[in-house]
Amino acid sequence: MRSGVRVGIDVGTVRIGVARSDFHGMLATPVETVPRERGAAAPGDLGRITAIVAELDAVEVIVGLPLALSGRHTASTDDAVEFAGALASAVAVPVRLVDERLSTVSAQAALRTVGRSTRTQRPVVDQVAATIILQHALDTERATGKPAGTPVDQTGRP
Repeated sequence: MRSGVRVGIDVGTVRIGVARSDFHGMLATPVETVPRERGAAAPGDLGRITAIVAELDAVEVIVGLPLALSGRHTASTDDAVEFAGALASAVAVPVRLVDERLSTVSAQAALRTVGRSTRTQRPVVDQVAATIILQHALDTERATGKPAGTPVDQTGRP
């Protein structure tokens, strides 16, 4: 298992969940929810995530790839790939796309289990989804000895 902090990202249309791992890559924990901004004139979300990556001295960023249950690409898939490409151009560390099917559903179920209502889930569900995505990537690397997912090059191509 490689050492170093990893950052997990759950890209949504309204919010972006951010999680981090410990230095040893054992445990993922929530960090924050970043409001999603669209358009070239609104780079605040990308700037905030870039700042988090730098603050944590991360060695890698894991972005959730929301495929349909059938494995096909959707509009959300294309949005996440586009965001991962922009992020890969903005940070000096590798960015990888990892299959995240059902991560938000799992996050909502986990929050319901601990007594959070749908209304009180909204601010943290994206953080929990990012944590689930990152933990899955960490567990996969630990089990296989290889980094999870697909690398994104600086041109935005997986």
